[in-house]
Amino acid sequence: MHLVPADRADRRSIDGHRVCEAIAAIGETGRLRTWADRFSLLADANRLALLVALHRTGPLAVSDLAIATGMNDPAVSQALRLLRAAGVVAGEKEGRVVRYRVVDEDVRGLLEHCVG
Repeated sequence: MHLVPADRADRRSIDGHRVCEAIAAIGETGRLRTWADRFSLLADANRLALLVALHRTGPLAVSDLAIATGMNDPAVSQALRLLRAAGVVAGEKEGRVVRYRVVDEDVRGLLEHCVG
């Protein structure tokens, strides 16, 4: 039980070798936090709809995303602001129009796995 932190070393274990394997599998808490944050972004149905639309069709503008998802423009903009701040999407400006696309490879992989 060499991977067990000192504050947990006095606890009774049934399968000590598996405890160490589990600790190794969990890894760093920072990595877990990053994935938990990603999943919380995906847990909102509206944000997920935006991401699915962007993933399947490529870059789209706010107004087009609003039509596709049934959301209003301000709600789409607010959701995209959160997704952009998290590094999941990026906008590319063409004149007065900004088109958004999914840039996070891990999220793209999750979307591909979930929605094909």
